[in-house]
Amino acid sequence: MPPKYNENSMELSKEKRKEIFKTYGLIILGTFIMSIGFVVFISPLKLAPGGVYGIAIILHHLFNFPIGLSGICLDLPLLLIGTLWLGPRFGMKTLVGVISLPAFISLWERFYGYAPLIGLPNDPMIPDPSATFILALFGGVIIGIGLGLIFKTQATSGGTDIIAMIIGKYLKHIPLGTILIFVDSTIVLFALVAFKDWTIPLYSWLVIYVTGVVMDKVITGFRANKAVLIISEKYEEIRQRIFDELDRGGTYLKGEGMYNHDEKKIIFTSISRKQLPTLIHFVHEIDDRAFVTILDASETLGDGFNSLREKALS
Repeated sequence: MPPKYNENSMELSKEKRKEIFKTYGLIILGTFIMSIGFVVFISPLKLAPGGVYGIAIILHHLFNFPIGLSGICLDLPLLLIGTLWLGPRFGMKTLVGVISLPAFISLWERFYGYAPLIGLPNDPMIPDPSATFILALFGGVIIGIGLGLIFKTQATSGGTDIIAMIIGKYLKHIPLGTILIFVDSTIVLFALVAFKDWTIPLYSWLVIYVTGVVMDKVITGFRANKAVLIISEKYEEIRQRIFDELDRGGTYLKGEGMYNHDEKKIIFTSISRKQLPTLIHFVHEIDDRAFVTILDASETLGDGFNSLREKALS
């Protein structure tokens, strides 16, 4: 007797395949973007912005080792550690990153080489000092974008990213980008010893900082929303204006005044940055004695904002 067709299971299977395709697609795209940052922007400046590939860049300039090959040789032991601490699913996804990043780097090494984008007229291999800052800045942005895409899948590109994720598992209140800055900063000191140039660690720290900031933005989203708390006796009028003019909802919170212990209703709502001036204007119009607190919300998930489900599955 043939098995019964189950439409729900078929839909679930399609959804699972779509999720897998998206996950590994983001990892491969992220490692491709990172490879551009390392080979085209960072390595020609002899910068070592932390991580396994910071060490690989140092080895390349000291001993002419290929960056991609050195990176994967250093990555494999860390991948084993990460798999043991963070689980086999983490290891499978990170394995794709560990393999694809050095593969892309090796391709760029072969077809692009190691020359900087901007050089002095008499020596194209030496970057113009006036352009070093711009190259380092763009390198940090590009690497940060790639890392952010990879971290959104709960994987890493390997290297010290694994150490950062292990620490982040226990220190969840600290952003991963911040942890990565501290972990990678120690490797910068090796570049100082190797190249004996004080400008190299300074530019390397710039790259590390920019990478961490951009990575956190990619993970949490670039669309900063505002969380607003409003205390007013005319809360019903304000509520209606929020519905009518901003097309937003909200929640009433119960509060109590500290001075005379009066019960108060507090409006809590999330709005976009562009809607904030409109909110402030009509709250003042309704009740110029209202108390308004505005908080930055790096990301808001739920109805009317980014999808909570997509965020959980990304």
